[in-house]
Amino acid sequence: MTAVQDIDVKSAFAEERLGWTGYVEWEKYPEKKELATKVLNANKFTPIPEFQFVPLPNTNPVLIGHRWKEYHEVLGLKSIVDFSWETVQREKPDLVHLLDFPYNGETRKDQLLQGRLTDNKYHFVRNHGGVPDIKEDIYELEIAGLVNKAIKISLKDLQDPEKYPQAEVTVTIQCSGTRRIEQINVYPGDGDELINAPWGEGAIGTAVYRGVPLKKLLKLACGGVLPECEHLEFIGADTYFKKNNVFNYAVSVPLRKVRASSGTEVLLAWEMNGAPLPKIHGAPLRLVVAGYIGARSCKWVYKINALKEPSMGPVQRQEYLYYTPQIGKQNAKYSNGFSIQNMPVSSAIIFPTDKQTIVHSGEITMQGWAYSGGGNWVQRVEVSNDGGSVWYAVEEENMTTKHYHAWRLWKFDLPVDAEGWLELCVRTWDSSNNTEPTFVRSAWNWDLHVTSSAHRIKVYSINTSRAATAQRLQELEAHGQGIQTQPLSYPAEFSLEPETEYLEKYRKYPREPVN
Repeated sequence: MTAVQDIDVKSAFAEERLGWTGYVEWEKYPEKKELATKVLNANKFTPIPEFQFVPLPNTNPVLIGHRWKEYHEVLGLKSIVDFSWETVQREKPDLVHLLDFPYNGETRKDQLLQGRLTDNKYHFVRNHGGVPDIKEDIYELEIAGLVNKAIKISLKDLQDPEKYPQAEVTVTIQCSGTRRIEQINVYPGDGDELINAPWGEGAIGTAVYRGVPLKKLLKLACGGVLPECEHLEFIGADTYFKKNNVFNYAVSVPLRKVRASSGTEVLLAWEMNGAPLPKIHGAPLRLVVAGYIGARSCKWVYKINALKEPSMGPVQRQEYLYYTPQIGKQNAKYSNGFSIQNMPVSSAIIFPTDKQTIVHSGEITMQGWAYSGGGNWVQRVEVSNDGGSVWYAVEEENMTTKHYHAWRLWKFDLPVDAEGWLELCVRTWDSSNNTEPTFVRSAWNWDLHVTSSAHRIKVYSINTSRAATAQRLQELEAHGQGIQTQPLSYPAEFSLEPETEYLEKYRKYPREPVN
């Protein structure tokens, strides 16, 4: 038996395909996986960070993936870590770097609403491993398993429209952790080995993807699938870890999903918003699975297996599970949660922001996004100025175009008379009459997925249509204390009322009764 100190990790876990930098094949070699587990078990790693019961660091990157980096380093794969961060700096310098490795980058609020399509450089990223660097001219995709004919196909052949019909689909991809921070803030949950990133409202983006429908490729290149095939497994070139075991990233979708809508719901894509797919988004080839959680849209896909059952990859079977509220650390199992596929209806307020002070004259302009998965389009968006008792519908002309598989951005001038702290909220109805749970407690689950409750923010309302308010704002300005130049909580440095006025009011309406 080989002692750990005698293992030459550089050669034991080396890349084996020229031009496929950062890709290590694990699934073909059980003995190599066992050796990697041996190395990992012999090392101690930085503890998983606590970020739910303590304030998040006010830094960018917000969290550092020490443990995941160390996994790669002890296996001789540090170059993957370095290249991944170089790619972030080149392709995504302006995002909120929630986790530096594996990279989780959130779109900022101002970037999110720039248009119905998200600019490639601003589209969020949720990676599960390092970014491989695969040369397009030597890339090939393998399809095997329960097909009539196993194949290997080059990217050049796949992109030939004379051989395989192409499609363009507008798709919103959403991480199932979108708005997770709301669950964390009130009811913390599982931290996860990879780190359940504390996403806000920006783990969502929309693009037009071009590629070949998997349905067409299976038929034309493989002669179709065998009768016993019920699922398609996608394997990516990134390295993934789970409980000191090593894998290539693997997920699957049902065959019925691949066959839906003439095949356009599962696309092998090489183009994003009219440009070549960025490396960080899965170049040279990725899956785009419309309406499903983003985790099923496998990046850097190099192999597809036709299977009887779903993939046994941990991302498919052991993660992205939805539990009841009474399941937690004390009793969670892989078998007592169900696998998340279609995304539920959800929405978010992007502007104004939580705890913002808003000076207005009777209306507050709200903006945000609304989305529903599973081919259900957004039919109606409603907003409330009183926490959800009275709702106002956003007019159609103030929402972007409907798509089967994409969000709608919306804008509404909300009537507001009241002053002081108010709770604004939004909810969405989709084409199947689904809507959102009223409160985040109703959506809480141990793994903190799909925060689909009505989105709520608190704002401080200052209504200048009220004469006394308008006068006070003038006084603050005159004393160099404009309402927008200092924190709301900063006290006025002048007397709030002349003594003569105060006494006049006090004596007219004394506090104590006459008798």
